[in-house]
Amino acid sequence: MSGPAQNTAAPATDSTSATAPGRPLIFLVLAALTALPSLSSDVYLPALPDVASTFTTTAVVVQLTLTSCLIGMALGQLAVGPLSDRLGRRRPLLAGMTLYTAASVACALSPTAGMLVGLRFVQGAAGAAGIVIARAIIRDLYEGVKIAQVFSTLMLISGVAPVVAPFFGAQLLHITDWRGIFAALAVLGLAVVAAIALGLPETLPSAARRARGMGLTQMRSLLADPVFTGCLVAAGGAFAAFFAYLAASPFVLENLYGASPQTYALLFGLNAAGMVATGQLNGRYLIRRFPVHAIVTAGLGLLLLASLVMLTLATGLVGHPGLPAVCTVLFVLVSSLGLLIGNANALAMNRTAHAAGSASALLGSSSFLIGALVSPLAGLTGSAVPMALIPTLAAAAALTCFATLTRGHLSAREPK
Repeated sequence: MSGPAQNTAAPATDSTSATAPGRPLIFLVLAALTALPSLSSDVYLPALPDVASTFTTTAVVVQLTLTSCLIGMALGQLAVGPLSDRLGRRRPLLAGMTLYTAASVACALSPTAGMLVGLRFVQGAAGAAGIVIARAIIRDLYEGVKIAQVFSTLMLISGVAPVVAPFFGAQLLHITDWRGIFAALAVLGLAVVAAIALGLPETLPSAARRARGMGLTQMRSLLADPVFTGCLVAAGGAFAAFFAYLAASPFVLENLYGASPQTYALLFGLNAAGMVATGQLNGRYLIRRFPVHAIVTAGLGLLLLASLVMLTLATGLVGHPGLPAVCTVLFVLVSSLGLLIGNANALAMNRTAHAAGSASALLGSSSFLIGALVSPLAGLTGSAVPMALIPTLAAAAALTCFATLTRGHLSAREPK
């Protein structure tokens, strides 16, 4: 069995998996799968009050429908990732997206809030197949710096989807209710199933599959590689900062700094555009001229610097800054993530040709679990301090671990 630090397997090159004419359609499928987490959760946000009204229940119960979906996505990746290393990518992906479509229909027909909570878990777990296998397919088809370029391009979708999804959900509510939103997700799932069935070839040849070995064994092997673990921690630090921002920024900017909901929406979109812009700068310019691990290090340094400045503002050490100053720092903080998430994932996946599904599962599930942990912590005090303190601690820990674990492993061996 190949060790985790080895990167000897080449991308799939058989006629069914890596032919050039199929790549545009493959990329469109990967783009749809990349947008799936935001569409599954965020498109539903404007309908939360309607759900509470339908079932005559509290906002807390309705919020559980979001939590259960995120937990399902995290745990589903841990199960599906290793499975795709044994069975190939197509079969688990088709099964997962078919179940996602069926679960979306069931959510639309749910008779009680409790059943909706359970069905959302199933929907999230099934949708996890698309999330985890999309990253594994990228590793099957590409290696070296090309992986970072593909991840950077997909960052465009990752950045835009959370902004567009609630707007799309709000428009749907003009013509239907919350059940119609789940029906729309079912239609989306059905379209993805058709695209996979008709246009997505198998990207993991039979000879490259793992005939034996449990997922936990593969994951322990991956975590034994200091570079993979360093990249995992770097990505985790970026996601901790991102979820702290997502959870706390509406309350901080609107309640503490007086931004209107419309202003907040504009600022949220501007920050998302900043993250997308740095991701595109990374894919088109930076990774052609600098080692990817150096960009990750610089991104973590920028995140730490912006977080420290935000912490200084939040604690009042320099007086009481206004909304423009806070928004400027937040823009830098969020934009730095465009240098981190895609590159850290690319570096990690580049080491894992022997277990790309398991590696993708670890990377993906950790981000959702971090989000589930950080989101409530970010709102504990109702002030801006947790929104600044969490990214500061996460960036400092991630930078230290990444620099320590990858030292001496990447400078000479990183693919160019």
